[in-house]
Amino acid sequence: MKTDIEILQNNPVFSVLSPAKLELAIQLAVAQKYAKGAVIKAAGEIWPYLFIIKKGAIRAVKYSLEGRSLVVTTFMEGDIFWGLAFFHPHHQLPVSLVAEENTRLLLWSDERLHPLLIENGQFSWELSRLMIDKMVRASEILEEMAFQPVAGRLAKLLMESSQDAVEGAIFRSLTLDEMAARIGSTREMVCRFLHRFADSNIIDITRTEYRIVDQKRLQEMISTSVKG
Repeated sequence: MKTDIEILQNNPVFSVLSPAKLELAIQLAVAQKYAKGAVIKAAGEIWPYLFIIKKGAIRAVKYSLEGRSLVVTTFMEGDIFWGLAFFHPHHQLPVSLVAEENTRLLLWSDERLHPLLIENGQFSWELSRLMIDKMVRASEILEEMAFQPVAGRLAKLLMESSQDAVEGAIFRSLTLDEMAARIGSTREMVCRFLHRFADSNIIDITRTEYRIVDQKRLQEMISTSVKG
């Protein structure tokens, strides 16, 4: 595992700080551990903290009144996230934060980190740039949900999952419910389209994996759904 100083040095926001300021930031942080599946903080709560992931991964999840879930994004090692109350004391957390695996964080409260932000203009500037990136990504997600059909979103998930796969084989690490949460649909719809893809010889489904048979058609499905 990387040291705390290495984690901060490799992050675009913290890396602009001097070695002395990085050491100070580490002293101001609180180390936290969460087991896989643990809810770090639920949506709707006032949570004035910023964190960076030392190890593991965290899902940002929204839940509907009907009990459906949508995985908005996943934060990985070295990523930063914050509760809105870190900047505005009355704003609630818009998503629930769930540990996707055993996870370790460095956590700062607003009162501890704000002086460092105020004293270091470049630090604040880089954090502002990160906020813009996240706003752009949030807009892309909304656009996909509004205009890209389920088939296209599922095709995109399969393509993204296959990037690090060997010969197109995707290990079935996600359940149907988890796949549905990632594309904003239901397990029934995911199951239906997976079998439709298989019947069309676009993918092959086994007990342990999905294998992309026709990558070109899968990509065309993504492109067509975006244009439509």
